[in-house]
Formats: sequence, C-alpha cells, structure tokens
Amino acid sequence: MIKPIADLILKPHQSRYSLVVAISKRARKIVDHAEKNHEILEKKPVELAVQEYVNHEFTMIEKTTPNDDED
Repeated sequence: MIKPIADLILKPHQSRYSLVVAISKRARKIVDHAEKNHEILEKKPVELAVQEYVNHEFTMIEKTTPNDDED
C-alpha cells in the first residue's frame, strides 16, 4: 500500500499496521471468493479491498492493549 494513500484514509487513532493487515485479510477473502466461483478479477484484490474500505463496506476493529508502563 502506498504511504500517502494510507495517510489519507487512516483516522487519527488508527495505526498503519492495522490498516495493512485489515486490507490484506479482505483482499485474501476476495481472492478466495473469486477462486471458489471461478471468477476472473478485473482489478487487483488489494485495490478492491482498499476501495471497499474507503466506501465503508467493511471496517477494521483494533484491539487496545494495556500499556506496560501504566500502573
């Protein structure tokens, strides 16, 4: 994923790593669905996944982890 595009679609509290993981998981699902149904994809799966994310067709949920420094 191109960094400037990630900067445009990320919300302030979201991490780039989480976005990349979410997009890659969705792209894998798109490929699996296309293979299962013997479809040929016109666009790249990552491009489709990014477009779906931008169009709010799926969302990513980040788990918050407690900071070890906080007591």
